[in-house]
Amino acid sequence: MEVSATDIARIPGRNIHVPREDFAAVWREAERRNEVLGSRGDSAWFNAGVCVTCRWLAATAVRPPDGRSYLAPSPITRRTARAYEELIVAECYEAEKLSLRRPVPSWLQRRPGWVEGILATLDWAWRRNGRPPIEVPRRATVSG
Repeated sequence: MEVSATDIARIPGRNIHVPREDFAAVWREAERRNEVLGSRGDSAWFNAGVCVTCRWLAATAVRPPDGRSYLAPSPITRRTARAYEELIVAECYEAEKLSLRRPVPSWLQRRPGWVEGILATLDWAWRRNGRPPIEVPRRATVSG
């Protein structure tokens, strides 16, 4: 998914607690990596977790190749409501619960790093805790 300037401008300010430019750089880099990996037939579940979480926090429309856009669902509970403060807190809780589940659900075992990518993104963008979930090349930090 290409992240446009319009997508960035429409991010609800209350949904992120990091500078918008930093969030945009992480989101764009995650989407770029997703595209590169997908074109090679590879998957990186941590990066996918970052992508779906950024999309949801940004309350953006996902535009698949078939042209039917839809509002990005929440990454864990798959709620179709736009992200807002209380839902973000609830999603953080559900992500933490899932990460601690034992035994690990078989579907989650097949997605190594996915929930960790979601948690890392929520910790950074929502809780302002820690570093960005992925490293962004310096050129990507310039608004584009």
